[in-house]
Amino acid sequence: FNLCHKRIIFFPPVVFGAVDFTQPGHVIVQPGQALAIACKVSGWSLTDSSYCTNWIRHATGKAMQWIGHICSSGGTGGTDSLKNRFSITQDTSSNTVTLNGQNVQMEDTAVYYCVR
Repeated sequence: FNLCHKRIIFFPPVVFGAVDFTQPGHVIVQPGQALAIACKVSGWSLTDSSYCTNWIRHATGKAMQWIGHICSSGGTGGTDSLKNRFSITQDTSSNTVTLNGQNVQMEDTAVYYCVR
């Protein structure tokens, strides 16, 4: 028989107090159009230099995929294969982080999450 070696990484739950992320329920975009999903952050400030806000997505039947992040300095990073179509911006006055997509395609259909 074959032995399959799998690496399992466990991340215990972490509670940060009253941190909350509010996103819209559904966003429907036609292929080729632009996408903007805003995430309202409460319980901490986007200007807090200790944290970055990340966007990830989960398409049915696929693994979670990290899209990118933005930090309090405005510095960003992201998955190379998505950088040319997705960007992340933040508005510190409204404590909102927005995922912007260009030329979205059917394969971009997923549940999108903003996380710290």
